[in-house]
Amino acid sequence: MTQPKGSFWDIYRGIPKEIWILSIVSLINRIGAMVIPFLSIYLSDSKGFTLHEIGWIMTAFGVGSVVGSWLGGKLTDRIGFYPVIVFSLLTSGIGLIILKDLDSFMQIALGFFLVILLSDILRPPVFVAVNNYCNEENRTRSITLVRLAINLGFAFGPATGGMLIASFGYASLFWVDGLSCILAMLFFILTLKKPINALSKEEKKEEDSSVLKSPYKDKSYLLFVLSLTLFGLVFIQYFSTVPLFYKDVHDLSEATIGLIISSNGFIIFLLEMPLMHWIEKQKKASKMNVMMIAVGCVIISYMLLMLSFDVTLLVVGMIFLTIGEMLMFPLSNTEAMQRSLGKNQGDYMALYAISFSIAHLIGHNLGMQSVDFMGFNLTWVAMSIGLVVCLFLLQLYKQSVKKEKELELN
Repeated sequence: MTQPKGSFWDIYRGIPKEIWILSIVSLINRIGAMVIPFLSIYLSDSKGFTLHEIGWIMTAFGVGSVVGSWLGGKLTDRIGFYPVIVFSLLTSGIGLIILKDLDSFMQIALGFFLVILLSDILRPPVFVAVNNYCNEENRTRSITLVRLAINLGFAFGPATGGMLIASFGYASLFWVDGLSCILAMLFFILTLKKPINALSKEEKKEEDSSVLKSPYKDKSYLLFVLSLTLFGLVFIQYFSTVPLFYKDVHDLSEATIGLIISSNGFIIFLLEMPLMHWIEKQKKASKMNVMMIAVGCVIISYMLLMLSFDVTLLVVGMIFLTIGEMLMFPLSNTEAMQRSLGKNQGDYMALYAISFSIAHLIGHNLGMQSVDFMGFNLTWVAMSIGLVVCLFLLQLYKQSVKKEKELELN
């Protein structure tokens, strides 16, 4: 039955079936992502490591993410996105199952470094695959659909993981996480044929006229990536230092804190696709201007943290953060994809992924040290200043791109 125009289904109309397959692969993979949410508890309770040792294991985890994203970009440009996706899902799945049998500090630190490296090799080729199958009209919604699947998977994963621990112990997490990676790989192979030519339509037009360019020599793009790193560093505080603020300053229970944080994923699940669909229809809307609005929303969320005197303002602050997230991440991903056309696309998308890996690598520890040194409110002031710098960098990027277009016309 044909759905009427103007209906809810318009949001999803025109998204290629390959994007749906990639979204289902991401959903299967992320539903099984149960080890990471319980990692610090597992290392403390089950393995008996000190907080100092856990900190170093988390650092190894972060370094693996950076190296994996970089390597994923290199491999994607060398051999194409399809075999890299298969390799990452298979090897990370096997690696997760092996991890459950490691015991010593060095074994586990090295093991998590290698497994997250293999896992995050997946990030650049998935971006490139999305770009290969979508077009200009549905690119942002295609990215958003994959993000929706990932967020939905994360919503189910931790809850299921908690039940598995209670019923079967921590080893079951590694089995389920590893097998979900392998299941996602099998689904990918069975439903999506390897493309004969992995270049997107836009790349085919530019292939003959464009010299492949490295993102590390693209000064404008480096400005963009730096702004995203700064945004990510501030954004992730809401999932590390801000929960401590909820508990220590506002004396909220773990259940209340969980509900506030869960509202982020719930709002994204309900509203991100309709929001991106609406933005795509606004022909005069500038991606860069919308991204700057996103940064402004996060600044407001931190101002509300500083002014908060009851739970209501904390919830409103989380809503503003979520609006900023919904506006920033799909559109910044689209901008990175468009920037990469006709160039070393894997390297471009790897650098985009690395910006958030670096934010995770240093952001959590930086936030904790800042709170310890100067307290919560001054930390929120510092984070707000960081976002103002982010706005400045985005403006510089916007002006730089404008100059490039003017030079091309001349």
